[in-house]
Amino acid sequence: MSLCATASREAAEPLAGTAATARTWLLVEQTGPWGAKALTASHLDPALGRALETAAKGTGVRVALIRRPGRHADRHDATRHRLFLAHTAPGRSWIRTTTVADPQSALGLDFAALGAGEHGDLWEPYTGEPLVLVCTNGKRDRCCALLGRPLAADLAAAGTEVWEVTHIGGHRFAPTLFVLPYGYAYGRTSLSLAADAVAAARSGRIALDHCRGRSTWDRPAQAADLAVREFLGEDRADVLDVVHTDRLLPQAPTRSQDPSPQAPTRPQAPTPSPGSTSPQAPKPPHDTTSRDTAPHDTAVTGGEAPAWTVTVAHSDGRAWRVTVEQRADGAPAPASCGAPLDPPARMTVTAVTAVTAVTATEDSTALSV
Repeated sequence: MSLCATASREAAEPLAGTAATARTWLLVEQTGPWGAKALTASHLDPALGRALETAAKGTGVRVALIRRPGRHADRHDATRHRLFLAHTAPGRSWIRTTTVADPQSALGLDFAALGAGEHGDLWEPYTGEPLVLVCTNGKRDRCCALLGRPLAADLAAAGTEVWEVTHIGGHRFAPTLFVLPYGYAYGRTSLSLAADAVAAARSGRIALDHCRGRSTWDRPAQAADLAVREFLGEDRADVLDVVHTDRLLPQAPTRSQDPSPQAPTRPQAPTPSPGSTSPQAPKPPHDTTSRDTAPHDTAVTGGEAPAWTVTVAHSDGRAWRVTVEQRADGAPAPASCGAPLDPPARMTVTAVTAVTAVTATEDSTALSV
């Protein structure tokens, strides 16, 4: 049976806009084997795993288990657990860390504040090399074990600060890589590409090759961010920010005898979300009020495909409006090993428009699809 990673590669499925979404990550060291749902199927107390999932829900925090690369015997004797908290918003990214005897203490965290990027001087600041996470959870998808574990071992042998992680989304893009503090994910990752991504993060930059997107944002915004980066050749991690994302309404049919239809039509420019500002004004923490929160892995069937306009701002005052459509016109492929063949839901950037204000429409530059 073909592996899902092989099928995705052969179908040339695009990588942009496929990263898992989370503003803040809580990483809990847990040795030993992991089950498909690792928080409740590992040597971590399953009641604690369920409680962490509940505490993090709706806060922008994602919880995952980590362990060092190498052989993973069925160990019950681990007495210390390394914990990391990492926030990924542009210009406000940070990593905090501690070591505890009992990870139960993580339940005392203020998840809402952490999701908003406020650590309150919790734990110690992490000042080491960029943290690299490689998904290796074979119980969730065998591609992650077959392709991820060798990559993690090679990175560890090269001296990289690498951890195996339970799940960062996108089994079919294995081996998948995630780099903190900036939160950019990568797919179909070779050792040389991983080394480039780590070297870039070390100098406050990102590697664009095989990049899936920044987890800070939803998937349309991830695709928009990468499109503007490709357009400008911009690799500095924190100079681009997503001001807001607006869902476009479907084009309503009009009658030829009615020159002034009252039905809503697809807008030509986004309406600012509550709390959003002009790209030229100081920006508050990333706005999520108008974000579409539905999953983007499954293709939409019937009716018009979803579309968004995403406003991306540069720290130098420039801004762009990016049109993103969710399409399902690629070759059918499984989302994971054993899953049925379905059209992939891919984020397609159809245009990038330079703007001087949120409502401006000038200097349109169409991109090839």
